[in-house]
Amino acid sequence: MKPPPRVLVIRGGAIGDFILTLPAIRLLRQTIVGCHLEVIGYPAIAELARAAGLADSIRSLHHRTMAPLFGKNAVIDEELATHLRSFDLVVSFLYDPDGLFRASLERVGVKTLIECSPRVQNEGEHASRQLAKSLEKLAMFLEDEHLNCVQFERPPVVPNRVAIHLGSGSEKKNWPLEHWLRLADEFSSHEIVFITGEAEEARGVKVNRPMQWHSLPLPELAARLGTCAAFLGHDSGISHLAAACGVPSLLLFGPTNPAVWAPPQPWVNVLQEESGDLVALDFDHVKSAAAQVVAKT
Repeated sequence: MKPPPRVLVIRGGAIGDFILTLPAIRLLRQTIVGCHLEVIGYPAIAELARAAGLADSIRSLHHRTMAPLFGKNAVIDEELATHLRSFDLVVSFLYDPDGLFRASLERVGVKTLIECSPRVQNEGEHASRQLAKSLEKLAMFLEDEHLNCVQFERPPVVPNRVAIHLGSGSEKKNWPLEHWLRLADEFSSHEIVFITGEAEEARGVKVNRPMQWHSLPLPELAARLGTCAAFLGHDSGISHLAAACGVPSLLLFGPTNPAVWAPPQPWVNVLQEESGDLVALDFDHVKSAAAQVVAKT
């Protein structure tokens, strides 16, 4: 009996970058029927692919044996070389301007390598389409049903539970903390959960509220987000995670282009401050938009 095709996807990057790549991974999974698909990435993030049922195995990009792959003519661990050769297709989303990683894969005998640029232009097609563009070489095209699909199984929803994520990858993409706290008070009849992580902790953000999910493992956070009736946040990886969990959302955008970076799911609503400065986004405007999303819970 012929063994199933083996596909390897290599993807670094932050949470949002990885989730924006899930449609491409899903496209590979569905097109190469019955394949064994492995993801090499940052384990805490790459586990999302397994949680979504898109990956069969995970390997760490930080493992000590990976480093020589980025050097010129470095000695490569034989076990790793054998493992890489076992794949029929390797799809890399790594930034490799000098071609050192590509040369290493060729040197160990990788059969077929498709290089996908990890860089996304702030104008043009949605980020997920840009990331999947190189798969068109294999006659794989990202259709709308791939772009908008819910990736994570959703548990029973807790009525009136609203999650608010206070941060993002950049201070410029954040609405002021005092506005979020004031907004939460406007929905006092709801169960408000604040989501914080290492970025907020580094900025000294403290929320003295009874419900707070802090620095949870991403699969656990995904499971908890799925119980929420609504989500409020910024242009962030956690917002992409909430959208992928099927949670109706309102996202505040400032300097980034929502046509490129916003989650594409139809249950996501975007409010953008045209000046690009989120500090200038009117509180009452946000309150009204949030009320419309929360009212559907």
